[in-house]
Amino acid sequence: MLAAADPTPYSMADTSPPRSQPPPDELLERAAALWGILPEYEDVRGVRHRASRRTRIAILKALGVPADDSQALGKAIENRLLEQWQKLLPETLVVLEGSELFSLRVADHEREGKLRIVVRREDGWRQQREVALTDLPETARAEVAGRTFVELAAPLPPDLPLGYHELSVSVRAGRRRRAARARLMVCPQRVYEPARLDGGRRAAGLAISLYALRSARNWGCGDFTDLQALIDWLADETGVSFVGLNPMHAIANRQPYNTSPYLPSSVYYRNPLYLDVERLEDFQKSPRAQRWFRRPEVQREIHELRAAELVEYERVWALKLHALKRAFAWFLRSEWRRDSSSARQFRAWCQREGDLLERFAVYCALEEWIRTRHPGVWVWPDWPVQYRDPQSPAVREFRKKHWRSVLFHCWLQWQTDRQLAAAHEHALRRGLALGLYHDLALATDRCGADFWAYRSLFVSGCRVGAPPDDFSPNGQDWSFPPVDPDRLRRDGYRFFLEAIRKNCTHGGALRLDHVMRLFRLYWIPEGHTAVEGAYLRQPHEELLPILALESVRNRVVIIGEDLGTVSPEIRSELARWGLLGYRVPYFEKHPDGRFRRPDQYPEQSLVCSTTHDLPTLAGFWLCRDIEARRRAGLVDEETACRQLAERQADKQRLLELLHELGLLPAWFPRRAELAPEWGGELHNAMVGLVSISASRLMVLTMEDLFKETDQQNLPASTWQYPNWRRKARLALEELATAPFARDCTRMFREWLERAGRARRP
Repeated sequence: MLAAADPTPYSMADTSPPRSQPPPDELLERAAALWGILPEYEDVRGVRHRASRRTRIAILKALGVPADDSQALGKAIENRLLEQWQKLLPETLVVLEGSELFSLRVADHEREGKLRIVVRREDGWRQQREVALTDLPETARAEVAGRTFVELAAPLPPDLPLGYHELSVSVRAGRRRRAARARLMVCPQRVYEPARLDGGRRAAGLAISLYALRSARNWGCGDFTDLQALIDWLADETGVSFVGLNPMHAIANRQPYNTSPYLPSSVYYRNPLYLDVERLEDFQKSPRAQRWFRRPEVQREIHELRAAELVEYERVWALKLHALKRAFAWFLRSEWRRDSSSARQFRAWCQREGDLLERFAVYCALEEWIRTRHPGVWVWPDWPVQYRDPQSPAVREFRKKHWRSVLFHCWLQWQTDRQLAAAHEHALRRGLALGLYHDLALATDRCGADFWAYRSLFVSGCRVGAPPDDFSPNGQDWSFPPVDPDRLRRDGYRFFLEAIRKNCTHGGALRLDHVMRLFRLYWIPEGHTAVEGAYLRQPHEELLPILALESVRNRVVIIGEDLGTVSPEIRSELARWGLLGYRVPYFEKHPDGRFRRPDQYPEQSLVCSTTHDLPTLAGFWLCRDIEARRRAGLVDEETACRQLAERQADKQRLLELLHELGLLPAWFPRRAELAPEWGGELHNAMVGLVSISASRLMVLTMEDLFKETDQQNLPASTWQYPNWRRKARLALEELATAPFARDCTRMFREWLERAGRARRP
């Protein structure tokens, strides 16, 4: 019996593509896991927050994954797994010193073949070996798209030295042959740990904002010569072992939006604002520069900038730029053309820096050239379209035509590098065991040089931030783009290791701002608030060994700023690798709100009196930060009143701890409302609290040494507060003579000696 005919005529059949179907939760979760989106996180109160479906879809789409269509997503998952298993080797292979094996992936049908292994060490030595694949142990197996793949443990040459090598493999199965090449990184088990630091004792440092230094000779902003003068004073008077600096990264030096050293234009190059122009040999020798310098209007401007209450970034930089261009013109005429020893040193330095310097200098020259012609254009996304791509014909033509301008910005970085190196060497000569302590920012400005030069590494459509916590109930949106971990790995982690390497240069310690970046980053999709973000897993299994390698090679101690929402597992892993944790007394509390005793701080840590984003010791007691937020409109009256009540409770708990430790005299009031606003006893006690902690390293800020009340940066503000512009209370010339300065310095020195942190003469 025949079935009834279809009553619908063929010509009326629906031939359009099937409509896309939203992916089921199970498929979406699988994709999120494959691309590293963490399903949930735990906040500072222990409450778990799950990434929403909407957030996961948005982040996947930003990564180029078709997450809103079930069929397309399933195919993307299959392709990603195939990509992972079809490769003999990943582009980058990170192993630890002493490793004898590496992972190799082959198709199951290739198991009967031969494997040829070639290692080319960075010193040029070449080692080769051939083995049968059947002799290699199997470590994993996968079925993908109907094909079977196996992971094998293949042998490495014994005793490979630390460093960046090249691994080549080829598999020959029958008449077929496949080959692959990877960058092989052999890394130490831990970061650098000095065998001896001032006799093996605990050590201390003073943290400064270099721009804030006052002197009778600078041009309105602290410079590298001021830094050397400060080092001399520290070596003679305090007993510290290092000087902590704000990030030295290049910034646009424009107020109020481009002065933060934590939102740099480039993390690879430094801010020439810190150059001491008068110290440059080319400036001293240039008659044109000297005539300009002696002009009354120039001397008047320098005097006004030196006397200004705040750092005037644009005026200082404009003045220095005039001087530096005149000095560079002399360098071109007298040194470059005759290929002098100085010119050869400069050429060699530029050659070592390579394309990182080249692209940065081209960006700087372009930015200056375009601003001259289009004064209203402030950021590169608004440049004429032909200049937005660093590899465009227009940019290449610009580079060729304006080579002097590009060379000028290379020269600026060379001079900056030389003066910074001289400051670090001076610190070491004066007996400061670690010399300079640098700070590597997490961010890069989306309108800056790095993003222009290496845009393909970044993910558009998302921003980095932080989830809500007690200090930011609405979360934080730092508005800079995240780096794609896949692209970073494919490029051999070059841009990560270069950032570490360049910021280790001319220093003995390096602080990583937001060290959780090595494990996870909080991504906020476009169109979402900071509350609606999710964490993405970062390849810490490879980033930590690379960090350790650069640390050991540069003999630099690594400090990981681990404030905020940090899981115990992350802190444990950081400790295993030898990084020093970061401790601020304000945050060291028991669950019931009581402050921890400083002898309970972990030994493997650095303790600091405060940070740039937090109130000074005096400001905390006087509630200046809360008042600043209220004046800036960052909190309403109700919130300000609540914060003041919480601060009063914290002050009471702090008093109880200081009395318990015997840091306050017996007569000092035990109730916060009866205690003095701020004075010598409280100042002495708080410096003592930080000094006697169990932490291996201790840092006092210059603001806290001299009882300043206002912090350098008020988070979430721009024009509402003079961020990154406050000058030091005292000029350098006053440090050794002013009675107030001598009293504070003597108190600091006595605490360092009492706590066993003072540097030996």
